[in-house]
Amino acid sequence: MKNLGAEFIGTFALVFAGTGAIVIDETAGGAVTHVGVALTFGLIVLAMIYTVGDISGAHLNPAVSLGFLAARRFPLRKAIPYMASQCGGALAASGLLHLLFPQNKMLGTTIPAGSAIQSFVLELILTAILMFVILGVSTGAAEKGITAGIVVGAVIGLEAMFAGPICGASMNPARSLGSALISGHFQYLWIYLLAPVIGAFIAVLGCRCVRESGCCSGETLGRAEDL
Repeated sequence: MKNLGAEFIGTFALVFAGTGAIVIDETAGGAVTHVGVALTFGLIVLAMIYTVGDISGAHLNPAVSLGFLAARRFPLRKAIPYMASQCGGALAASGLLHLLFPQNKMLGTTIPAGSAIQSFVLELILTAILMFVILGVSTGAAEKGITAGIVVGAVIGLEAMFAGPICGASMNPARSLGSALISGHFQYLWIYLLAPVIGAFIAVLGCRCVRESGCCSGETLGRAEDL
């Protein structure tokens, strides 16, 4: 239960700070700026990895949990409750933002600026890069250690900075689901649910191609069991 609580709180913080930055930027007439929003996402992930990484592994993202599952670093019996906790945290954060800013209609909902296929491909590639990095800096299914928070937070901030204006750079089904459900905007939700999952699976294949034997196999599952 501590693991699930950590995932709930960590994802709540991620969505509240990240999408909250978008909402406040719109409310304050651009005071936060796009760069500020991107940095907020990266910094809150960095902070949560250092805060709950030693408890739950700080997945904070259903695509990451599924990626660890596909890499055989995380068992299915734990992945499903993790994803439920992450979605619950995202919904709670979006609900609170709705109470605080009832005039905001989008609540940071991710929508394409161009075509749907363009954003789908972008989200897929962005998540593949993110998951590839996470697999490289994690131990078993845990994002923890001296460098993990800095590296993962930096990648998220970087990707949000350059791709956010086009696709929203969600890379996280829970983050997009929470905003969409509370705001009632579902038209493009399928992009942000499907593309990150496919991207995470592609990253696992990439990891198997370039890393040592056993990096994505049952040999690492024992360490995930300790979470």
